[in-house]
Amino acid sequence: MQTKGKVVVGLSGGVDSSVAAKLLIDQGYEVIGAFMLNWDDTRYTITDEMQWVKDSEDAKMVADKLGIPFHIFDFKKKYFKRVVDYMFREYERGRTPNPDILCNREIKFDLFWEEAKKFDADFVATGHYARKGILEKDGKTYYQLLAGVDPKKDQSYFLAQLNQEQLKYALFPIGELEKPEVRRIAKEANFVTAEKRDSQGLCFVGKVNLPDFLRQQLAPKEGDIILIPREYYDQFETPNNFENERQRLEFLGKTYTYKPKDGMVVGKHQGAHYFTKGQRKGLNIGGFKQRTFVIDTDVVNNIVYIGEHYTHPGLYRQALKVNNDELHWVRPDLALNPDDTLDVDVRYRHLQPLRKARLHQFDDVLWVEFFEPQQAIAEGQFVAWYLDDELVGSGVIS
Repeated sequence: MQTKGKVVVGLSGGVDSSVAAKLLIDQGYEVIGAFMLNWDDTRYTITDEMQWVKDSEDAKMVADKLGIPFHIFDFKKKYFKRVVDYMFREYERGRTPNPDILCNREIKFDLFWEEAKKFDADFVATGHYARKGILEKDGKTYYQLLAGVDPKKDQSYFLAQLNQEQLKYALFPIGELEKPEVRRIAKEANFVTAEKRDSQGLCFVGKVNLPDFLRQQLAPKEGDIILIPREYYDQFETPNNFENERQRLEFLGKTYTYKPKDGMVVGKHQGAHYFTKGQRKGLNIGGFKQRTFVIDTDVVNNIVYIGEHYTHPGLYRQALKVNNDELHWVRPDLALNPDDTLDVDVRYRHLQPLRKARLHQFDDVLWVEFFEPQQAIAEGQFVAWYLDDELVGSGVIS
């Protein structure tokens, strides 16, 4: 019987990828299941159990139920090099990485695809809540990355670094469904994963105690927690006019350079690189009327700066920038030329409500100007921009 092609599905041992495999079979594809073994170290996870063993067993049971071949792809060494090392480097620099986005770009749609080709696969598929569109424009074919139909589960942000070649061979079978429907299909198919809770924590690692995890490479070092009072910001006045557009954007996106004398010491921490902007847990300080938030970290001098209350001025910026060498257009035909602008919807965290913004492209940098100030923008995070429900580009906040 003629099939639509051969697909290797990343079976994670969860309900979403289980249903993705079933839907592809129903649609007439020849399907192979594969489990990605990327991590097997439980020293830093919150539970001691070897989660990957249980997950791989569940994945194998789903494959058996569907009557499809099943394989385990061992990517441990490459995962550590491409994803975990990147995390350590970013935290060491005082930036906030997103390993899930790297994991998709480097592992699920790169290494996994390379492995799938050994089985003569035409596509790879995952259980992501996202959709793929195909567009013909000026005699060329472009592949679109579209948000999943279920707004509560949309995972397009995690796929923001995929390129046209990766999208060409990718399938997202559950992107048109909402989560309750996915659960219903799994129940009807009697999958062992039907009622299984969604995985949480770092991509493939699970729930970890982040400071413990980072201590593998970044040694603890006691430093000061310094509270910056609101009055600190009274010294900064908004200029009446700017020499040019770039100067205006730099003012809107400026980050403050705090010094110890700007505030008062209110506690101690075990390493500035364990903290990120906007963080409120893990500070272990009390005695404040309002919640306190990290507003900046100085990893060179090992200082964590905090502010009181979520309205603290140090938490907000109205613009951010992406250097051109960390700028990525999922849709290269929409890339801006210097001096171009584009109105878009933006997010810089998974499932964060989309924010209205304008892109400003310069020779060396892209500025993202929000129509309203935004909270806890952290360097190293990925920012992604959308036109309607299509994610068209992304970049690393610098």
